[in-house]
Amino acid sequence: MATATIRNHVTNLSRNLGLVFVLTAVMIGFSLAAPSFATADNLFAVLHAMGPSTIAATGMALVILTGKIDISIGSTAFLSASIGALLMERGTSPLVAFPVILALGAGLGAMNGFLVAYLRINALIATLGTMMAYRGIGLMLTDARVIPLPESIRNIANLTVGPVFLETIVVTLLVIAIHFLHRSMSFGRTLTAVGNGEDIAAKVGLNTRRTLFLTFMLAGLLAAAAACSSFVQVGSVSGFLGKGLEFNAIAISVVGGISLAGGRGRVIPGVLIGAAAFQMISNGLNQINADPYIYQLVTGAVIFVAMYMDALKTRPSR
Repeated sequence: MATATIRNHVTNLSRNLGLVFVLTAVMIGFSLAAPSFATADNLFAVLHAMGPSTIAATGMALVILTGKIDISIGSTAFLSASIGALLMERGTSPLVAFPVILALGAGLGAMNGFLVAYLRINALIATLGTMMAYRGIGLMLTDARVIPLPESIRNIANLTVGPVFLETIVVTLLVIAIHFLHRSMSFGRTLTAVGNGEDIAAKVGLNTRRTLFLTFMLAGLLAAAAACSSFVQVGSVSGFLGKGLEFNAIAISVVGGISLAGGRGRVIPGVLIGAAAFQMISNGLNQINADPYIYQLVTGAVIFVAMYMDALKTRPSR
């Protein structure tokens, strides 16, 4: 048992060091190609821009750790943000609208959790259905129009503590809290146990259904938080909000070392490294004026390599 534990720690350390090496290589490469890339202002801007995807990927990572997947988080973010924006458009205070958005996200995630944990519907099928339903409801409520947010909301994006954006600090604290929940609380240990074998976890007396339900609800809550972070930066809510967010979150999680097989990986440093990698690639390609479509090619290549590495880890030894 001790040998296996040491082997797991060494494997995690080597993988994280590999990701850090890749990040360093990316930074050096883009710094040589575009001197403005390595400036402090640009790096703080990268940290700021990766906020929404980092929050969403944190929720997705928890779901993946259970061995499930949630492809509805983009639509959850959009529907929650749409209702919040409509409330603010009608004069509701942001102090009321923001908690409503978060509560809606948790409720929509709870619906996913109910479908998966209690009705025993396959997670991919269940969240595919809610993905289409949630976005359809949001588009119907907003008439697919752009809803501008109050000036006070748009100003939040520019608040800083020294050189660091306030939003970056909030996102960092949130990710740390979720990491603590996963690694130090009984809920997180049960979540990992479910990912390593739901049937076995149930046989030893763990409440697997409640754990799955709460995990999907938490993913919905974090999707709504990602929506808040996104529309604060943009200053409006449109039909494009959250589109593709679920696939970005999956990519960040996989690149950050969260195994799609479930039960393996960490929010910190995994999600932070994955989010930073994709945001740096996007920013760097923009800095060198690359063809905008090449980002999809590079992203696909990075995901492929990460998936291959994960497959090598999970492949049974002969």
